Amino acid sequence: MPLGYIKTHNGCTMKNRLYRKVLPLQKFMVVLLILLTGCSTPEKDLVGYSQEKNIGVLLLNHGSRSERWRANLIELEQNVSTEILAIEGIDGIRAAFMEHAEPSIASALKGFDREQYRHIVIIPIFLTIGTHMFDDIPTIIGQKENPASLEKLKLENIERYVPVAKTHLAPSLDFSDLLKTNTLRRTRALSREIKEEGLVLIGYGSTVFDEQWKGLFDNVATYVGNETGITDYTTAWCGHIAHYSPDSTTAAVSRILEKKKRAIVIPLLVSSSEQFQIDIIGNGISAIDHHREKVAYKPDAILPDTGLEHWVIDVAKKYAAKIQAETKP
Repeated sequence: MPLGYIKTHNGCTMKNRLYRKVLPLQKFMVVLLILLTGCSTPEKDLVGYSQEKNIGVLLLNHGSRSERWRANLIELEQNVSTEILAIEGIDGIRAAFMEHAEPSIASALKGFDREQYRHIVIIPIFLTIGTHMFDDIPTIIGQKENPASLEKLKLENIERYVPVAKTHLAPSLDFSDLLKTNTLRRTRALSREIKEEGLVLIGYGSTVFDEQWKGLFDNVATYVGNETGITDYTTAWCGHIAHYSPDSTTAAVSRILEKKKRAIVIPLLVSSSEQFQIDIIGNGISAIDHHREKVAYKPDAILPDTGLEHWVIDVAKKYAAKIQAETKP
């Protein structure tokens, strides 16, 4: 059963996998103990005793074979679960990955259906619009019937599941100021001589939505420049658009070093993995002569970030309020 959290009938937050193998008499005793002790346990409600629930929240990310990447999303779920479950109408929260990791989107949606949720608010932890946000995710959850996406999902062995519960897909991170403030904080942490520095922003990239990605990175870099005075910047890609090659990173850093003595490199990736932050970006920087003196780089990511946690909570609040207003008798 996928990880996640739900509310008990007395308002406690409990983890949903503790009691699956408990005998019936033991279940009765545990329920009685919970009723008598109130919110004395951080674990979940009993599977099988749950009644129909209202709103579930699903935190969704692309996924990676890297354990570090997966751990960041699970930690995000843990950090926001208490506040999200305190929101009126929300009864549970889970995390899932589109590919390369478990739990999958389909398994998370099935879990919500088993527990009889009426609504599922899906909060994608994605930077901006792309093929995954525009086609793949809506197709996986049954909001779209895109033949190309359906075929792609089959080839990549990604399960499609259309839940009984009504799904609500929230927008990506670029609809907030989070990326700007996150990049500003990380840039300031690496900056030493503003007048001699330029900024390199590195992202996954998108062939189909190249203009949107470039526009997003331009907006972020302009904001950082206005706040810090570091006005020279450039961008690089590390995903399939760059053939997962470090060459794009090397070229971008070189462009900055033609103008400035020092380049600050910020990976605008949601989470961290050895492939992207070390093998691609790190090796791209290592190809620069005297890179230790000329390049400031920390192999980090957008997560963890308390601002992102607040954003997730705010999105959950807005959708919960909207759903309840629309479904009032």
